[in-house]
Amino acid sequence: MTRFWVGGYGDDMDGDAEGIGFLSVDEGRGASTLTYRGTAAPVSSPSWLAQHPTLDVVYAALEGSAAVQAFARSGEATLRPLGRPVDAGKYVCHLAVSPDGRMLIASCYGDGRVIRYGLGADGRIVPAAPDRAAALRAALFGESDAEDAGEPGAASDPYPTPTGEEPRVSHAHAAVFLPDGRIATTDLGFDLVRIWRSAGTGLTLDHEVVLPRGTGPRHMVMHPSGHLHVVTEYSCEVFTLASARDGSWGLASATTASPIAQVGFDTPAELALSRDGHTLYTALRGSNTVSALRVRGSGEAVEPLALADSGVDWPRHHLVHEGVLLVAGQRSGTISAIDLDERTGAPRDVRHTTSAPTPTVILPTR
Repeated sequence: MTRFWVGGYGDDMDGDAEGIGFLSVDEGRGASTLTYRGTAAPVSSPSWLAQHPTLDVVYAALEGSAAVQAFARSGEATLRPLGRPVDAGKYVCHLAVSPDGRMLIASCYGDGRVIRYGLGADGRIVPAAPDRAAALRAALFGESDAEDAGEPGAASDPYPTPTGEEPRVSHAHAAVFLPDGRIATTDLGFDLVRIWRSAGTGLTLDHEVVLPRGTGPRHMVMHPSGHLHVVTEYSCEVFTLASARDGSWGLASATTASPIAQVGFDTPAELALSRDGHTLYTALRGSNTVSALRVRGSGEAVEPLALADSGVDWPRHHLVHEGVLLVAGQRSGTISAIDLDERTGAPRDVRHTTSAPTPTVILPTR
């Protein structure tokens, strides 16, 4: 039996989840079956979960309460708080933990902030010294000098605002640690992929990759080749970024996320990679489909491969597990298991579905 933590929306985000849930996948009966077994840790709207690289500690983005919190495993299907919730930005929606387990990056959709937290030896979130307000601002909002002009950690729109239109708003949405230790984050509102460097207790912006206006970069996955794949929520595309010898990142290729995607109706959410690195998977909210894309060459390009029903309504998150794609349906309140073709990686039939309260993320347990 394989187990997963499940994050979801609670009543403060118009959902039914009562906290971090617990899901099991039983593979001992011929065909895998899913079972949602209840709440592992009561907490408000843990919409994103991230695992510590070496400890049995899980971090939750409490989206409705603008906070992040650490949890330590206390039983087979239970988690206990590891410290109190720590303030984050408005609608914090994604967390990433550094490979060395010393840093947590939070992306905040509501105010566009990218927040860095230190992590202790036991995995707990370490806040800045309370008597050093400037240090706190630096640690949370990504400024190496808290006295710099402008809103801490705020991005600027690279495109001019057309006459008569309201200015666009920054929406940080995800973070990925790059092989050289820098951090890439997406800004869905400003069509940016931002590259950061650690500086003291905060972050310093290294440079930005500007994507076409209106694409809406959302989530990313790092390919073993060193390429960075980015799925866009608004334009339904997958962009591939490559790093030059001088360390700067730029666009290598782009393709449609799905051959049937309807811009304005379909909105891709997650991007997941197969274990062998040959296939990417994205799911489109709207048509409620899963699209597989084949990775070409040395990872510098992808192309549509196959399309299948997701088996859920509003596929918010998915991951690959042992030849199966698990998909969280936010609006249907279900999680589906989709068979993957062993040879091609293409999604096939929905094998099993279980009810789960407003699920938004699935995370394997340690």
